[in-house]
Amino acid sequence: MTQPFYAHISEDGLRMQTVYSHLKNTAKLASEFAAAFHGEKQAYLAGLLHDIGKYSEAFQQRLFGSSAHVDHSTAGAQEAFRMHQMEVAFAVAGHHSGLPDMGGRLDHASNVTLSGRLKRQVKPYDYWKKEICLPDHVHRPFTIPCDGVSIAFYIRMLYSCLVDADYLDTEHFMNGRQDARENDYSSMSELYQKLEQYIAPWKNPTTVLNRQRNDILQACLQCGRTAARGLYTLTVPTGGGKTVSSLGFALSMAQAKKMSRVIYVIPYTSIIDQTADVFEEILGAENVLEHHSGVDYAVDEEATPVQRRKALATENWDAPVVVTTAVQFFESLFANRPSRCRKLHNIANSVVIFDEAQSLPVSQLLPCVSVIAQLVLYYGVTAVLCTATQPALKPLFAKFAPGMPVQEICPTSMKQHDFFKRTTLKTLGYLPKEELANQIGSLEQVLCVVNRRKTAQHIYAGLPADGSYCLTTLLCPADRKRLLREIRDRLQNGLPCRVVSTSLIEAGVDVDFPVAYRELAGLDSILQTAGRCNREGKRPAAESLVHIFWLEKQPGPNMLAQNIDAAERVLCRFADPSVPEAIEDYFMFYRTLVGEKHLDEQCILKQLDSNTYPLASIAKNFRLIEQQGHTIYIPCGEGAALIERLRRGEGGRALFRKLGQYGVQVYADHLKELESAGMIEWIDEEVAVLTDIRAYDANMGLSRNVASGEAFFT
Repeated sequence: MTQPFYAHISEDGLRMQTVYSHLKNTAKLASEFAAAFHGEKQAYLAGLLHDIGKYSEAFQQRLFGSSAHVDHSTAGAQEAFRMHQMEVAFAVAGHHSGLPDMGGRLDHASNVTLSGRLKRQVKPYDYWKKEICLPDHVHRPFTIPCDGVSIAFYIRMLYSCLVDADYLDTEHFMNGRQDARENDYSSMSELYQKLEQYIAPWKNPTTVLNRQRNDILQACLQCGRTAARGLYTLTVPTGGGKTVSSLGFALSMAQAKKMSRVIYVIPYTSIIDQTADVFEEILGAENVLEHHSGVDYAVDEEATPVQRRKALATENWDAPVVVTTAVQFFESLFANRPSRCRKLHNIANSVVIFDEAQSLPVSQLLPCVSVIAQLVLYYGVTAVLCTATQPALKPLFAKFAPGMPVQEICPTSMKQHDFFKRTTLKTLGYLPKEELANQIGSLEQVLCVVNRRKTAQHIYAGLPADGSYCLTTLLCPADRKRLLREIRDRLQNGLPCRVVSTSLIEAGVDVDFPVAYRELAGLDSILQTAGRCNREGKRPAAESLVHIFWLEKQPGPNMLAQNIDAAERVLCRFADPSVPEAIEDYFMFYRTLVGEKHLDEQCILKQLDSNTYPLASIAKNFRLIEQQGHTIYIPCGEGAALIERLRRGEGGRALFRKLGQYGVQVYADHLKELESAGMIEWIDEEVAVLTDIRAYDANMGLSRNVASGEAFFT
């Protein structure tokens, strides 16, 4: 076949893009993306090689109507490997199907490993040599070390550049425009000006509290302007205004160092909305991308330009401010699929704030610390561990980045513990559930945090009906948000407000109770509950009591046993367990109890150190939070109509994101009880729907009393 060879045909069949044009465009874009970490040459080479298999006559026939399958990505991978470009070979081989495992030399050509694909026979594609001239002297950046962890991470970043460039160039062609995306975001300088306008009224504080908050904010702004990129902590006591202060540090550094974006990583979807709302108020909704499983930017005829742009930005995070979850962030960094990895290169040259850093799951702590170290050391990232209870990670960072300092942004804030002290911790000891319910019911405004969802429902059932609330993940997100709005309104208006909650209320939820109760748990959880008590400092600390209790002779559940052991030790050793020294002692002793092997339970780092690059296997095994449960969709509110759409056979990411607001995660025993009671309908093998709405209460959630025959709320 003679030229031209084509890569794409437009949907109307009137326009065609040559393979040469697509390869050159993709190479140029990929090279630009990789410049942030000095990977331009390999990214350019990957762009040139990724689709050379489309120079085959077989692919051209498929493009023009043949139904025969054509493997067009293996050709480029084989050429790259012949050039001793292993990293490029990985990226090219996986640019559609996902990064493969390396495999071994005994793998057969039918294996999906890279080793297997290198042995595969592909259709002749020799014409590429007449159009494409490959660059000489291409190598991995000298800044990237030769260890398995660093090279595997670099492969994913290179892969990200390639797949984003490939998708973008294809998107541009299909849309018939030079640039299909109108990224008219505000610049970092403009965003910093918006922040300055927002905080301008704070420059002359009239109260001692606001003066202290302003001092912390100004220290963050100054550090951002003058400090070098690196790894930082921001340890701000509860009530110190860390959300705006951390944003101030990030924007001031991003402006001063010409960095690309700010990424805010939050542990739970239950609290992400309020942070995104604050940032949108300061910076404008058009500049803030909220990306997690519970948000949907619908793209249809009625979508606004901002919605359309945000929908596109979720694919590659090209917005200037991204607010996301720890699950989305870390699982993407260990992923292998194009859709998850496409955004990774845009993390380079960014300021990344890890809010509530103590919430990083212990079972994956070492892999998480390792990738933070990689980003800071080799990808121009400034990382900030932001919390009131620093998890004492310096020894772990020293393991992955020897010699890299961990610097505190606002050292004076750590000395202001006594000033920001809002509560007094008081240990009650063993407390029967009935007595606990009586004590809570006798108070007008009180927060009680317990360890189990079933316990929360049980205590709530014994409280006065007026002004009592139950917050657990047995409530769907839509109802949790509604109840939190009611709770805030009642607290602000001085109305009765008794809340029994699981730990979901602890990390960052902005509520202010005069008194709190906390079932014995980890010290960080206890102090997070304390952060919801007398939050604004309107009452004396001595009168704002946080009661620590346990409901069983042997406190549980088992998954918290080591947290509780470490907390009990600190409660015995320190008169005030909220001081920084006590917090550090808690985390150090807790990790000693856990043991280092349990800080990487899936042995992710051990697999990488073997230099076998099992990239697909690691992507499958790495889960920040093990999905021990199953989602049941509740036909309440808008959820009923969405479920009907599912029954009609509709699907797609947009529908399931909307449905996420009406989903409840249940564990295996609970699911089995609901199934046995005939309360579950399986729309397919994965999608379960509650069929008896009496088992769900909009104020309490999904019943936990199915086995006892008391499943219905009345």
